[in-house]
Amino acid sequence: MSPKNSVGVVAAQRVRFDEPIVLKSGAVLPGFELAFETYGALNAARSNAVLVCHALSGGHHVAGVYADRPKDLGWWDNLIGPGKPLDTNKFFVVGVNNLGGCYGSTGPLSINPETGKHYGADFPMVTVEDWVAAHARLANHLGVDTWAAVIGGSLGGMQALEWSLQFPDRIRHAMVIASAPKLSAQNIAFNEVARQAIISDPDFRGGHYAEHGLVPTNGLRLARMVGHITYLSDSQMGEKFGRQLRHGEHRFSYDVDFEIESYLRYQGDKFAGFFDANTYLITTKALDYFDPAYAYNGDLAAALARAKARFFVASFSTDWRFAPARSREIVFALLHNQRHVAYAEIDCDAGHDSFLLDDAHYHAVLRAYLENISV
Repeated sequence: MSPKNSVGVVAAQRVRFDEPIVLKSGAVLPGFELAFETYGALNAARSNAVLVCHALSGGHHVAGVYADRPKDLGWWDNLIGPGKPLDTNKFFVVGVNNLGGCYGSTGPLSINPETGKHYGADFPMVTVEDWVAAHARLANHLGVDTWAAVIGGSLGGMQALEWSLQFPDRIRHAMVIASAPKLSAQNIAFNEVARQAIISDPDFRGGHYAEHGLVPTNGLRLARMVGHITYLSDSQMGEKFGRQLRHGEHRFSYDVDFEIESYLRYQGDKFAGFFDANTYLITTKALDYFDPAYAYNGDLAAALARAKARFFVASFSTDWRFAPARSREIVFALLHNQRHVAYAEIDCDAGHDSFLLDDAHYHAVLRAYLENISV
C-alpha cells in the first residue's frame, strides 16, 4: 500500500541521446542514456515542470513506489505528491539520474562501445556543469522550454544554482537547499579520505573491478561510514545513540561495542550493496570541482550576475558540512546583483540530512514558496 498522498506506483523511463556530448574536461561521450521518472502531468502551456536534482547517492526515483518493489520508496517522497509541498496536482515533477550514475544512466558500469567492456575507470570525469548540460537535453526531450523551478539539496542544490547560470532563460526559480557555492577545504578533505578508502581496496583493480566480477566492498563501506558521520549532527548522534553499549557491557575487542559503531557498519554494508565505487569517485570529484566563482577570480557576485531566476535558499542550523554561512554567501552575492531571494535558516537538529526529512517548519516554508510559483 502506498503512503498517504503518494504519487503511487511509478515506472522508471530511459532516453538515449545519440549526439555526442563534449564534457568540461574535454572528453567526449559519443552518446548517452539518462534514467528518469515523472510525476503529475505537464500542462498545455508546458509551464509547470519542476526538475529535482539529486545529491551524492540519490537518483531518479524521487517519489512513489515500484510495482515489484513496494517498499522502495522514493528518496524525497515526503515532499512530492498530491497535496504535499511540491504538489503534483499543480506541478509536473521530473527526477533524473545524473550522467555517470549507477541507477540506469550511462556511467562506469555501462558498456563502452569502443571496447565492448564496462567503462570502469575509463569513464570520463563529469562535472556539475556536464550534468546540467545533459539535463537540458532531457528537458528538450520532454518538451520543456523553461522549468518553473529546479530544486535540489546538497549537491542537488549546486545543480540548481548551475542551471541558473548555464541556462538563465530556461529556469524561473532556483531552489538551493543545504548547499554551498563551493566546497571548503575540509569538505574536499573528507571526500579525499573516502576516495582513498575505495582506491586502496585490493578489489578495486584500478577501477576495472567489474571485469573481474568484483566489488571493492570494504572501500565502499569505509567511504560511506566517513561520509555518514558528516551528514549527522553531534546532538543527533548523542540523542539517538549516546554511549549506548551494544551488549550492555564492554567486550574489550575491536568488534562492535557501541551502538553508533553498529549503526555505521550497517550503513556502510547497505551502501556497498547497491552503489558503484567508480560513480562514488566521480561524484565526489564533481563536488570538489564545482566553483562558479573560479573563472571570476573568486568573486561570487560577479559569477552570479548572469542569473535571472528568482531564488529560494535554505540552510539548517546544525548542518556543519554545508553550514548556514555558506548559504548566506549565495544570498549576499544574489542581493549584490539585486536578484529576488527568499532565505530560510531552519532550526533542525538532524545535521546535513535535514533536507531529506519531513520537518514541519521546513516543509511549511517550502510549501509557502512553491504555492507562490505561478504556472
